[in-house]
Amino acid sequence: MSTALLPPVLLVHGIWDTGAELATLRRVIEARGREVDTIDLVPNDGRAPIRALAAQVAERVEVLRARSRSARVDLVGFSMGALVSRTYIQRHGGRETVRRFVSISGPHAGTLDAHVLPFEGARDMRPGSELLRDLASDADPWGEVEVHVLYTPLDLMIVPPRSSELAGARSTTRLALPLHRLMILAPRATRVVADLLSADAAGAAR
Repeated sequence: MSTALLPPVLLVHGIWDTGAELATLRRVIEARGREVDTIDLVPNDGRAPIRALAAQVAERVEVLRARSRSARVDLVGFSMGALVSRTYIQRHGGRETVRRFVSISGPHAGTLDAHVLPFEGARDMRPGSELLRDLASDADPWGEVEVHVLYTPLDLMIVPPRSSELAGARSTTRLALPLHRLMILAPRATRVVADLLSADAAGAAR
């Protein structure tokens, strides 16, 4: 499929980050001829509920759709940003606007590390949180959204690492990278993300 026919891509960063931390991944995707945008979630330190951050993503998606005159977008979320993106899809109308969602090392079943912070957003990322139970209750969470997951089994931020898996994902790619952040920096990982966004059809599970 021609890149001219593919929708723009929105990258959503993780906790304590801004869109600038996704610069390496952005360059790799842009090298494939794709239009890429980032968002700076505010606040970015786990204080805000995940639902509030998902509302910010919803607003940014509408800006991107209007600017590109595209009906849909591709969405890539890293770490906390993956859960924010998932919440946007399931609770803020993203099922109607997202073509393909790539989740990178997201705490979809929670992470034990979230117990370190007392904030509401961090509590949302704890295993068994009200938010995670609510999202998991959907019989058909994705609709026509094509979902792909990447994670490292060596992750020390998402504990246990398999919390990054998502039911209903079209593919799950496990990369044995030693650090959480390498999932947005290492060529092995960024290449997989770019491939998934550019593929004409869904990739096979890995």
